[in-house]
Amino acid sequence: MNTKTCAKVIDILSRREVEIVKLITQEYSNEDIATYLAISKRTVETHRKNIFKKTKVKSVVGLVMLAIKSKLISA
Repeated sequence: MNTKTCAKVIDILSRREVEIVKLITQEYSNEDIATYLAISKRTVETHRKNIFKKTKVKSVVGLVMLAIKSKLISA
Protein backbone atom coordinates (compact mmCIF):
# COMPACT_ATOMS: atom_id res chain seq x y z
CA MET A 1 0.00 0.00 0.00
CA ASN A 2 1.57 3.26 -1.04
CA THR A 3 1.45 6.59 0.78
CA LYS A 4 -0.95 8.12 -1.73
CA THR A 5 -3.49 5.36 -1.07
CA CYS A 6 -3.00 5.66 2.71
CA ALA A 7 -3.78 9.36 2.63
CA LYS A 8 -7.00 8.78 0.72
CA VAL A 9 -8.37 5.84 2.72
CA ILE A 10 -10.85 8.12 4.40
CA ASP A 11 -12.06 9.18 0.93
CA ILE A 12 -12.13 5.61 -0.43
CA LEU A 13 -14.18 4.05 2.36
CA SER A 14 -17.71 4.89 3.44
CA ARG A 15 -18.36 6.14 6.95
CA ARG A 16 -19.72 2.73 7.91
CA GLU A 17 -16.65 0.98 6.47
CA VAL A 18 -14.34 3.26 8.48
CA GLU A 19 -16.36 2.43 11.58
CA ILE A 20 -15.98 -1.29 10.85
CA VAL A 21 -12.22 -0.91 10.28
CA LYS A 22 -11.92 0.69 13.70
CA LEU A 23 -13.88 -2.16 15.30
CA ILE A 24 -11.78 -4.78 13.49
CA THR A 25 -8.63 -3.15 14.87
CA GLN A 26 -10.16 -3.47 18.35
CA GLU A 27 -10.42 -7.25 17.77
CA TYR A 28 -14.21 -7.33 17.40
CA SER A 29 -15.47 -10.45 15.59
CA ASN A 30 -17.97 -10.16 12.75
CA GLU A 31 -20.69 -11.23 15.15
CA ASP A 32 -19.61 -8.64 17.74
CA ILE A 33 -19.56 -5.91 15.10
CA ALA A 34 -23.02 -6.92 13.89
CA THR A 35 -24.41 -6.76 17.41
CA TYR A 36 -22.67 -3.46 18.21
CA LEU A 37 -23.91 -1.78 15.00
CA ALA A 38 -27.33 -3.50 15.00
CA ILE A 39 -26.79 -4.97 11.52
CA SER A 40 -26.64 -8.55 10.28
CA LYS A 41 -23.47 -10.61 10.37
CA ARG A 42 -23.81 -11.02 6.60
CA THR A 43 -23.77 -7.23 6.16
CA VAL A 44 -20.57 -7.05 8.22
CA GLU A 45 -19.01 -9.75 6.04
CA THR A 46 -19.95 -7.78 2.91
CA HIS A 47 -18.46 -4.58 4.35
CA ARG A 48 -15.25 -6.46 5.24
CA LYS A 49 -15.00 -7.86 1.73
CA ASN A 50 -15.50 -4.40 0.25
CA ILE A 51 -12.95 -2.84 2.62
CA PHE A 52 -10.29 -5.36 1.60
CA LYS A 53 -11.13 -4.89 -2.09
CA LYS A 54 -11.10 -1.07 -1.94
CA THR A 55 -7.89 -0.83 0.08
CA LYS A 56 -6.14 -3.74 -1.68
CA VAL A 57 -4.92 -5.18 1.62
CA LYS A 58 -4.65 -8.94 1.99
CA SER A 59 -4.90 -9.51 5.73
CA VAL A 60 -6.14 -8.03 8.98
CA VAL A 61 -2.52 -7.15 9.84
CA GLY A 62 -2.31 -5.16 6.59
CA LEU A 63 -5.60 -3.47 7.44
CA VAL A 64 -4.35 -2.50 10.91
CA MET A 65 -1.10 -1.12 9.43
CA LEU A 66 -3.12 0.88 6.91
CA ALA A 67 -5.41 2.22 9.65
CA ILE A 68 -2.38 3.38 11.65
CA LYS A 69 -0.67 4.96 8.64
CA SER A 70 -3.93 6.67 7.68
CA LYS A 71 -4.36 7.90 11.26
CA LEU A 72 -7.76 6.22 11.59
CA ILE A 73 -6.36 4.72 14.80
CA SER A 74 -3.31 5.34 16.92
CA ALA A 75 -0.76 2.71 17.84
